Amino acid sequence: MIYKIITILFTVSVISFAQGTDISDYLKKIESGNREQVKTELAGLKAKHTNDANVLFLEGVLSENGQESISIFSKVADEYPQSRYADASLFRVYSYYYAQQLSDSAASYLERLRKEYPASPYLKMAEKNNLAIDEKNDSRPAIDPLPPKKQIIKTDVKVNYKFTIQAGAFTSKENAEMLRKQFTDAGYKSEITPKDVAGTTFHIVYVEKFATEQEARDFLKYIDTEYSLDGRVVKLN
Repeated sequence: MIYKIITILFTVSVISFAQGTDISDYLKKIESGNREQVKTELAGLKAKHTNDANVLFLEGVLSENGQESISIFSKVADEYPQSRYADASLFRVYSYYYAQQLSDSAASYLERLRKEYPASPYLKMAEKNNLAIDEKNDSRPAIDPLPPKKQIIKTDVKVNYKFTIQAGAFTSKENAEMLRKQFTDAGYKSEITPKDVAGTTFHIVYVEKFATEQEARDFLKYIDTEYSLDGRVVKLN
């Protein structure tokens, strides 16, 4: 009888661990606009529930740095595949790369979502929002050696611009505005374009326009170094 009780307790313990902390109320608060309140409560949650996949997912949702949040969501998907939010994490990584127009990366995560979680509601969401991957737009070109800043020449002559630099993508509009302001203060033309991906709005920062891809690549090398970025060359529509 004692053995049966111990077995039952162990089973319940395993199930509870797999389920993790219930963060649904926190997610509802974020959705209703109480993001800052949840951010103040996150530290206590992390201290109380160490190595909890659900709390880790919540941290990713609250992160306003796109690359940081993707790192967190990737960890949830890779290290906690049985987590309630593993498929949501994969979908968020896919959404981020889709917003960045990194087609190969986006496609690989969407394929992984299909393969590992075929019943996930996020697959239907992707189809509903027509989030098709256009693989022909794949590319992050190799970057040539750093050009001296004085070689970055501006002109008022009318030019057929074909390329620009995508300097970053943020869920926080404030962070996007801060980066745009840095470019503007330095004398560069910069703009922010919002892009909605499955209910999440990314604020994408673009800087300058170029007639040739080589000019864009030269400038990209410079600003990546100068501003500690990880930008990319994209074609103008």
